[in-house]
Order: sequence, then structure tokens, then C-alpha cells
Amino acid sequence: MEEPRLAHRASATTRAMKMHFCIPVSQQQPDALGGRYTLYSVYLDGFLFCRVRYSQLHRWNGQLRRVFGNCLPPFPPKYYLAMTTSMADERRDQLEQYLQNVTVDPNMLRSDVFVDFLKRVQLDTFGITTKKASLDIFLPDGRSIQAEILTSDTVERVLEVVSHKIGLCRELLGYFGLFLIRFYKEGKLSVMKKLADFELPYVSLQRSEVENCKVGLRKWYLDPSLDSMLMDCRAAVKLIYLQAIQDIEKEWAKPTQLQRQKLEALQKEDNQTKGTLLDMDGPQRTLNQNLELKFQYSEDSRWQWFVIYTKQAFLLSSCLKKMISEKMVKQAAENPEMIEVPEQGKSKKYHIQQSQQSQAQKDYSSFQPRKSKVKIAEVDCVLENIKEEGL
Repeated sequence: MEEPRLAHRASATTRAMKMHFCIPVSQQQPDALGGRYTLYSVYLDGFLFCRVRYSQLHRWNGQLRRVFGNCLPPFPPKYYLAMTTSMADERRDQLEQYLQNVTVDPNMLRSDVFVDFLKRVQLDTFGITTKKASLDIFLPDGRSIQAEILTSDTVERVLEVVSHKIGLCRELLGYFGLFLIRFYKEGKLSVMKKLADFELPYVSLQRSEVENCKVGLRKWYLDPSLDSMLMDCRAAVKLIYLQAIQDIEKEWAKPTQLQRQKLEALQKEDNQTKGTLLDMDGPQRTLNQNLELKFQYSEDSRWQWFVIYTKQAFLLSSCLKKMISEKMVKQAAENPEMIEVPEQGKSKKYHIQQSQQSQAQKDYSSFQPRKSKVKIAEVDCVLENIKEEGL
């Protein structure tokens, strides 16, 4: 039987993993010269990320183009006359697509010109200046680590600070992430979103309109076999062990009776290493309005649709993309001839032949514009509609 796979058909590259940027609203604001300009509200994973003008994005696109050349997606053109309502809506859609497409290149995501701009607009939007601050990072067992940071520090930088305090090997940082978590009474909590590497945790926490929201440290990989990569680091083992215990206590993971008995025995022995290797995972819960998540699934060369109605659509989508990226890394390791050897001092990146790349670009699913809906062809079959309570 052919191995099941998702609609995001994998190649030996992490390219074409779009981020959930959207611009649902815009506002007209007066400028200093008596005119007016449009301020776009940019959301990431369902949360307000920043507010920005077209002129700011236009300058940023020019800076990116000087560094990365013509590999950037097209940027919406300038209008020198007054825009009609339809023209304004079209520009908003085009800017939304630009933000989604510009994030598909991992080298661009790590570049200074990309990160510095997004840092600045996050700080400016919420009126936060760069200064020293303390940020509590919560661990799966409920304890917190106080990190001394700058308000302008990204997730990547905060993770480095936390790893130093808890003794986590720096080369293992990619296996962990920071999450916004809402804490309720009686010990309940909801994982709301995974923070992107270029987000500012201090700002994200301040801008959150949800009560009792905190920043938590959790593992960020979905392939259980990757646990073995962390076994030589005591701090990493402890983190994933504590998360395994928490996931069972919160009923986010549902082990078999035999797995539960093994884990209870290991807890009595305080054997954290073996406890982390139990193959368990389950949905993490978040709080948001009900959303629709659609994706295709292939088995026996037949593509079928899954439709899930859930409050955690953004988080589930991020998990699906993470699963795909992990699969692509494995494929690249199994096919070393697909890997481009970097020049000294340059970052490693994967590539595929041009014909394969053009096909992959067609295969990867894209986010639909605001006014359009996903149309399912008659030959497609909706495998199942899943409600929140069915997860």
C-alpha cells in the first residue's frame, strides 16, 4: 500500500510553507499634511501582529529586493490617483498574498532586513520602546523561569536566554518553541498559538487581549523518533518528560492502558529517559472562534478532502506544516544528491531541479483570498467533516 500523504506534497526543501498572515481590515488615518493614508491591520495566526502603511511595506520590499533580487513575489503597484473601493480591496488582498509568499524562503526569514523591519513595526504598533525587562517563561510542570531580556528580543533570542538558565544545549533549540498559553482556574490551560521566531514574546504578551495569558516553553516537533536526538542532554530530556506527563494529565494525549502503566512505573523509578520515548501525541487546545481547516489526504493514489471545524485551526495548521517539514528533512537525508553543498560561510539550503520546483510550486496549497472559497471538484471526495467535539 502506498504511504498516506498530505496535499502539501513533499520535496527536499522547506520552501513553500506559507505563514498565516492576513489583513482583514484597514483604516483611513489623517496625515501631517492634511491628507489621508490607509493603515493595514496585519494578523498572524489569528492575532493582531502589527499595523502598517503601504509606504512602509513598499520600502521594505525594496530593501529585500536589493538583498534577494528577483526571487521575491510581486509587490502591489503604486497608484498616483485616488483609489476606488474595489482598487483598495484589491491592494489589501495583494498585500496579504505578498506577506504570505515572502515567508516561504527560510533564508529570507532569517535575514536581518526581514527580522529588523518586523521587530520595528511590532514595537511601533503597540507603543513599546526597547528597554530591559523580565519575562516569566513557564515550564510544563507549572514552574517558571525568569528571563532578563530586552523588549525587542525575538523568540530566537529569548530561547537562547532560557536555554542558558536551564542548561539546555544550544544546538537543540530548534526542537523547542515558545507558545502563548492561557491559564484557567482549577489548573486548566489552553495552548493558543506557537510564536514565530521573529515575533517579540514581550510584545506578544502585552498585546494579548486574553486574560491570564503567559508564555510557555514546549517541544516543537511531532515525530516521536526525534526524541532520540535529545537523549544526551539532561535538560532536554527533563523538558520532554515533563511535557509527556502534562499531556496525559490534561488529556491532550491518550495513551493505551499498557503505555499508562509503563509510564507510571517509570515515574516511580524517576526514569525520565524511557518515559519520553513512549509514542504519544494528541491535539493541543486553544481558544478562538470556530474556524474551518481544509486539507487533502492521499491514500492509494486517491486524493480526498478533510474538513475540520475547530477553535484551534491555526495551531493545527502549524502542526501539519511542521509534520511536513520534518518529513522533507528525512527525505533530504535519504537523498543526499538533492542537497546543495554551501560555500564556506554561507547557510545550507536545499534545492530541487527547476522542472521539479515548478511542479512543486503548483502542488503546494495556498491560502485563499478573503472573498473566495475553496471549491471542491466533483472528482474529489470529502472524506469526513470533523467538529470540535470530535477531535
